[in-house]
Amino acid sequence: MAQGSVKELAKLNAENGHKAMILTVASGKGGVGKTNITANLAICFAAAGKKVAVLDADFGLANLDIIFGVSSKYNLSHFIKGSKSLEEIAQPACEGVDIFCGLAGVEQLAQLTDFARERLVAALEGLSENYDIVLIDTAAGISKSVLAFCMACDHTILVGSPDPAAITDVYMLLKAMTLQKYKGRFSLLVNMVQNDTQGKKVYKQIAAAAAQFLDVRLNMAGLMPRDANVVTCVQKREPFVLACPKTAATKALMAVAAKISRVPMTAGENGFFRKVVNWFF
Repeated sequence: MAQGSVKELAKLNAENGHKAMILTVASGKGGVGKTNITANLAICFAAAGKKVAVLDADFGLANLDIIFGVSSKYNLSHFIKGSKSLEEIAQPACEGVDIFCGLAGVEQLAQLTDFARERLVAALEGLSENYDIVLIDTAAGISKSVLAFCMACDHTILVGSPDPAAITDVYMLLKAMTLQKYKGRFSLLVNMVQNDTQGKKVYKQIAAAAAQFLDVRLNMAGLMPRDANVVTCVQKREPFVLACPKTAATKALMAVAAKISRVPMTAGENGFFRKVVNWFF
C-alpha cells in the first residue's frame, strides 16, 4: 500500500515538474553513526540549496533532536494519536531543514500497529510535495517499521562500519529488503574507517555477496573516516559539518551529498556553509 502510493505520487510530481527525492538512512546494527550521518547530511543538502525534511523514525530511541540541539513541543506521538498533522509537528532545525521528532522511550512509538505504520508512511506523500529531499532516519535492524520506510523510498543509504557484526547486519538488511521486492536504489556508506583501503575492502565484501547471492547491485555512497571531532560535536550537541567544516569527516560527507544530489559542493569561509552556519553560531 505505502510503496504503491509513493510511486503514484512520484508520477504525479513528475507530471507537475516536481519530484522530491525520498531517502531512507538505515543500518543493520546500532552504533554505526546512522543518526549523526542523517542529521549532518541534511545540512549538506540544505547548504546546496535544497529544502529538506528529516523524519526521526527510530521509534523508541529517537535522538535526532539531540544531534541538532533543538527541542520540539510536538512529536510523532501527537501525529499517531491524531491530535496533530505531520505538517503541524515540523520543527525548524536550521535554515532549509525541518525535522519531525520522535520521542524516546514511548512504547506506542516503538511498537507501531500496522495501521499506524501505514498511515505514517502514507503521510510522506504530503512531505514530498513541500520539500526537495525527504530523509528518513530509521531504527537499526530489520523490524517491520524499518522495512516499511525502506520500501517506501526511492533510495536506501545503508550505513555500516568495519566491525564484522556491522558488515553481517548490513547484508541481512539488504537480504530482507530484496525478499520484499524492493525496487529502489541501494548505496553503502562505510563509517568510521581507518583509511580508504579499509573502507573499500568493506564495500567490496558486501557488494560482492549482494551481487552473487541476492542479484543486487550495491552502489558506493562514500567512506567516512574515524574522526575525533565528530565525537566531540555529538557531545556538544553540534552538527560536525558546521562546527568543524574543514575536518576530514565533513569533506567526506560533502562528497556523499554532492554525489547523491548531483550538486557541486565546496567548503570554505565564504562557500558551502554560508546559508546555514549563522543559524547555529
